[in-house]
Amino acid sequence: MKRFKEHWQITSNWQLLFPVLGMILAVYSAFRLANLLFQDQDQALLLITMATMIFSVMVIGISVWVINKLEGRWIVDAKWELIRIFIVFAVTGSSSVFVGRPIMKLMGITKENLNIIVYWVLFIIIGLVFYQLLLVFFGWAFGQFKFFWNFEKKMLKHFGLKRFINE
Repeated sequence: MKRFKEHWQITSNWQLLFPVLGMILAVYSAFRLANLLFQDQDQALLLITMATMIFSVMVIGISVWVINKLEGRWIVDAKWELIRIFIVFAVTGSSSVFVGRPIMKLMGITKENLNIIVYWVLFIIIGLVFYQLLLVFFGWAFGQFKFFWNFEKKMLKHFGLKRFINE
């Protein structure tokens, strides 16, 4: 445990919450993927369990690799904060879908009354709008408002919306 804390620059026990939460979310994502792939198979429980373990190791391995690559590019006080940032991105992405779908239904936008391509283009646009709003909100909720506000300003500049940014 001492090596783990040193590697992730964890100085207080409460900071362990984020690596643990990250692992739980990785296992949950792996389970969802395994369940999607093998739910209709014979011996589905065994296949889902094995695939969940394999996918979990893969997701955690890829996440650690990406964190190591981004460690020098993203300015944070400690390495464990990168896990917190990844969690914010994951929660925001999922939440934007959960918020976007009901909004589209309220607006009367469905696959049945629109061309499928138009539907998906609108879905992506609406999801992207809510993603931007939720990213700053969840960044604030997870104690990373400054990082995500700066990230948001960069993203708006890339979208050509410089006039909406007060610097």
